[in-house]
Amino acid sequence: MIKYKLTCKNCKNCFDSWFASSKEFDKLKKLNLINCSKCNSLNVKKSLMSPTILNNSIKYSDKNLESKKIRTFKNKIKEYQKFIKNNFKYVGSNFAYEARSIHYNTKEKSKKIYGKATKEEIIGLNEEGIQTQTIPWIEDSEN
Repeated sequence: MIKYKLTCKNCKNCFDSWFASSKEFDKLKKLNLINCSKCNSLNVKKSLMSPTILNNSIKYSDKNLESKKIRTFKNKIKEYQKFIKNNFKYVGSNFAYEARSIHYNTKEKSKKIYGKATKEEIIGLNEEGIQTQTIPWIEDSEN
């Protein structure tokens, strides 16, 4: 594939178009199948274009930066997880039941829990006025 910058001689409109090859452009031009995207004129010519040069060192640097951002993000999630594990009680899949028990039992208001819940359970808890937070969780096997 090759991209050409094309210019209409009538309205001076410049636009880009892709072709399978330079021969394909010539063939389509000869058959009057290339027209201006603005005025529909067939009086279109190729303009000078600078070639695109890929710089592998920049690509490598971008990938390196991206992986560094991902590592930083994962490390921050791990910090949150450590804090939660050290300060909250894990209730597993019983999260919705335990959250309701705490909410409706005035004696246990200060109890902090974490666990797993389905989307439907979270929606139900929120409708009952029970505030919850969903956070990303990285299992140890993903570290």
